[in-house]
Amino acid sequence: MDDRERTRLVLPSLLATLLVTAGCLNPFAPGLEETAAESACDPSTIDGVFQCFQAAYTFRDTTLYGQLIDGEFVFIYRDYDLGIDVTWGRDDEMRTTYGLFRNAQKLDLIWNNIVSTAAESTRVTVVRGFNLTVVFNPSNVERVDGYANFEFSRVGGSNAWKIVRWRDESNF
Repeated sequence: MDDRERTRLVLPSLLATLLVTAGCLNPFAPGLEETAAESACDPSTIDGVFQCFQAAYTFRDTTLYGQLIDGEFVFIYRDYDLGIDVTWGRDDEMRTTYGLFRNAQKLDLIWNNIVSTAAESTRVTVVRGFNLTVVFNPSNVERVDGYANFEFSRVGGSNAWKIVRWRDESNF
């Protein structure tokens, strides 16, 4: 077998090996890092959940947002026109939030003062003020102000907190 024939046989397997390992060897293609939203928060604390929530809105990140929402989640808001409370569960919350994130050009959420807190070892209720600016386009900007009444839960002392209930007490 001459050198030319050996090269013709070895070269394809060498190229295949290089392609498979290129991501590891190429200094111009570093590994994936956490997104800005993920690196900005830690849901193992209540304050961290608020930071994650804000980051999820800022970066319009439904993956991060979904990690904060418990499987038994309930959202509640008051429909003043009908004079009733409207509720929905996690699936509707994720669909609604996905639509908001997809249709908004920019979301600016500011958490304000905490009005009240009630805590047990695995359950915490926090009522906190907020301002939310939703920019759909430059001529369509919505501002929502009010209070978010959250109930958080976690399985054990070191697990992440999840939002179990959210009562929206805003002007929207």
